[in-house]
Amino acid sequence: MGDPRKPRKKWEGPRHPWRKEVLEEELKLLGTYGLRNKRELWIASTIIRKFRHQARSLLAAPAEVRAEAERALLRRLYHLGLLPENATLEDILSLKAEDLLERRLQTIVYKKGLARTIYQARQLIVHGHIAIAGRRVTSPGYIVSREEEELIDYAPTSPFKKKAEQAAEGEA
Repeated sequence: MGDPRKPRKKWEGPRHPWRKEVLEEELKLLGTYGLRNKRELWIASTIIRKFRHQARSLLAAPAEVRAEAERALLRRLYHLGLLPENATLEDILSLKAEDLLERRLQTIVYKKGLARTIYQARQLIVHGHIAIAGRRVTSPGYIVSREEEELIDYAPTSPFKKKAEQAAEGEA
């Protein structure tokens, strides 16, 4: 059964971790998305790998079994913001880790302009200054769904919210 205090590993590292091109690509992604370590990158790669595996197994499944499971998988990936609404199973096979990294809370906070840098976005989240629909989220790796994307703002008690409101009043 396993010890409940020791959670199962959520990631699988690269098969050949010391190849130069793999190391360079990982380092570039770490800087682009402001990741703390390569484990965060490997978690995203593992999640995408599982989605792609599900798509490959559905392509090999009989038509009567495939239809409902295919709709459910496509609906889930659309809800997560990884695929457009009219996507197919072949689109799932073209997903990359960067697609999931774009949906992390840290990246979205930076892209919305709530932080000046990707690293400041991480710090604001960890220190509790960012909320989704008024609820604080302190995990930079939180995967933001399409519905939650518009609800991201500063936390109600954050001093950054007060500064943003004052700046908005000054412009008006």
